[in-house]
Amino acid sequence: MTNNALATTREYIDRENKYLAQNYSPLPVVLTRGSGIWLWDSDGNKYMDFLSAYSAVSAGHLNKRIKDALLNQLEILDVPSRAFYTDRLGEFAEMLCGLTGMEKMLPMNTGAEAVETAIKAARRWGYATKRIPENQAKIIVCDGNFHGRTTTIVGFSTDEEYRRGFGPFDGGFDSIPYGNIEALKKAITKETCAFLVEPIQGEGGIIIPPSGWLKQVQTLCRRNNVLLILDEIQTGMGRTGKNFAFQHEIDKPDGLLLGKALGGGIYPVSAFMARDDVMDVFDPGSHGSTFGGNPIAAAIGLESIRMLKDEKLAERSHELGNHLKEQLMAITSSLVTDVRGMGLMVGMDIDPGKTTARNVCERLQHKGILCKETHDTVVRFAPPLTIEKEYIDWAIQQMRVVLKETEESL
Repeated sequence: MTNNALATTREYIDRENKYLAQNYSPLPVVLTRGSGIWLWDSDGNKYMDFLSAYSAVSAGHLNKRIKDALLNQLEILDVPSRAFYTDRLGEFAEMLCGLTGMEKMLPMNTGAEAVETAIKAARRWGYATKRIPENQAKIIVCDGNFHGRTTTIVGFSTDEEYRRGFGPFDGGFDSIPYGNIEALKKAITKETCAFLVEPIQGEGGIIIPPSGWLKQVQTLCRRNNVLLILDEIQTGMGRTGKNFAFQHEIDKPDGLLLGKALGGGIYPVSAFMARDDVMDVFDPGSHGSTFGGNPIAAAIGLESIRMLKDEKLAERSHELGNHLKEQLMAITSSLVTDVRGMGLMVGMDIDPGKTTARNVCERLQHKGILCKETHDTVVRFAPPLTIEKEYIDWAIQQMRVVLKETEESL
């Protein structure tokens, strides 16, 4: 098969399955075009995107402002390497630091790279500043965490499927129950350099900690000279109804991880941000990235920040997210056991004794909505932050129909 115009959906899928590693289980739809909140498949069917590439496409597909930033920069300079200064990176760093309240940033590409950067920074800070004996530094993480796919990161995952067959692992991590302040108190020792945590566990199933927990965590970490590093790769850039999820409870963390929406859904852009004394542990040669902070990434990152402000995306997420959650909670169905979320990041629990979240997602596909299950028990709803209320209402109506039809099929 060489002529894509004549390929069928089955042929596209068969070709991917033949030549690609099977590390994903996609819904059986072949996407060929996108615009705003909409996607089209190879058969011309139109879908509403209710996943946003796990929050990466918060500005909508092929957003004109993001696309123009990319194309304009491509006319000037592409990737010269950080072996040299450029005119865009400093501006990007200044604007991002101003937005977050952090003092310095280190640009990377993917979220996992940003997490690895934070781990290196926390350990070196622990040895240089906290005087932890060499190679004894510990980082506390949470059960159910998801911070990426590198061997270091999956090494401290509590999901066995993420770990299976990839050991031996590095160690140096202690895991505690999520949202449990007493467990954190007990876990902190003189060797603890950092607490790495998601303010909301996205891949864990849209798990929200108890109100006030993050403030308690900050107080405890400061008391024990432990870095509080927040992974906001999914929750940042307006997704939860604030520019950053930490702003619901605290002033700022000691370290902050950003990605996904920072790249406008077009280009991989991530960053580790921290206090001066934490970032100052890096010296020339200690860390780097060929593509991290290149002019294209900086131009896109700048426009993503401007859009967040100009179009009040956090405010939209707050208002529309409340509406989405309220409408989902109003649905009466024996299949639904819980609905929870913050902003336009909402999870709906499906009773595993009756059906699967995958089944619900597949049925929604046939109604023109694309979303994805998490751990086979949660349907995740995370549309672009540019969505209009009328389209949320339409999606809710399709959800009602799908749940009713699923119940009847049982």
